[in-house]
Amino acid sequence: MKIQYIKRTRDYYRAQGFEQDYTWAENTATPFQPLLKPLADCVVTLVTTAVTEPELPKPSRTAKRYRFDDTPAAFDTSELSWDKTTTHTRDRGSYFPMEILKDMVDQGTIGALADHYHFVPTEYSQANTLNKDAPAIVKACIQDEVDVAILIPL
Repeated sequence: MKIQYIKRTRDYYRAQGFEQDYTWAENTATPFQPLLKPLADCVVTLVTTAVTEPELPKPSRTAKRYRFDDTPAAFDTSELSWDKTTTHTRDRGSYFPMEILKDMVDQGTIGALADHYHFVPTEYSQANTLNKDAPAIVKACIQDEVDVAILIPL
């Protein structure tokens, strides 16, 4: 069975009241930066769309960093869009593998887990993502001396 992802997404946004179809990002080049040092010496972080502060109204959410020490036992993923019939997010490790990364630090596979992880809101506006949220995350990663950011969108 072939899933018509783009059609389903357009229908989803129309059902939410958006009159203009979502414009899919088209990137002609893939940015790639090879690691400048071995992975065993790298500081790693996570970037997620899973909501850390569900009490904040969706329109006011922006990219933000949170201490790994303050990671919630469960994130709010109820408003995010994916096939909730055949999958779930009850297992936090399946979409936020913090414990696995800590094990990788203990094993010497990666150098360290950064002090912070990062939230980026799901956003209808590519301009907000490109001009506000992404630069905020990049700035925070630079402050934390992050070498590798693992992006996990839901």
